[in-house]
Amino acid sequence: MFKKILLAVLVAAPMCLSAQTLKFGAVNPTEIFNVMPDVATANNTLKQVQEKYAAQAKPLEEELQKKYSEYQELVKNKAPEATLEAKQKELTDLNTRYETFAQTAQQDLQKQQETLLAPIQQKLVNAIQAVGAEGGYAGILDANSLLYKGNNIEDVSAKVKAKLGIK
Repeated sequence: MFKKILLAVLVAAPMCLSAQTLKFGAVNPTEIFNVMPDVATANNTLKQVQEKYAAQAKPLEEELQKKYSEYQELVKNKAPEATLEAKQKELTDLNTRYETFAQTAQQDLQKQQETLLAPIQQKLVNAIQAVGAEGGYAGILDANSLLYKGNNIEDVSAKVKAKLGIK
């Protein structure tokens, strides 16, 4: 019996000692991501694309409003049913064209956003991993999801920013 207890203590002792040497880091990746210069550049590019699509959509919107006003005027003046139906079909077709354009523009904008931001996100992940490896951390956690941060968790945000060249 004494040998079993001694064996258990000998097995548990190294685990207890190694558990005390583990160190963890915490970082706020969203905060760092938002101050990365590459993000500002990507956002400017996306803004330009968005403005281009808005400029292309404006004539369609104006034409749609004009056709709708014409249709309302025909209804007000009690135009013949055939004329109303033709104008309504024209209005419906134009509205479908506008919605298709808006949907295509939104999809393209989203695709470009993913394309532009993915390498920046990977750069941030690589920096966090490098800080973790260099600092000998057992893990680096997202500070946003920590409900409690004890004394054993170091905030490594400054180190990650330094790795990325951000002040």
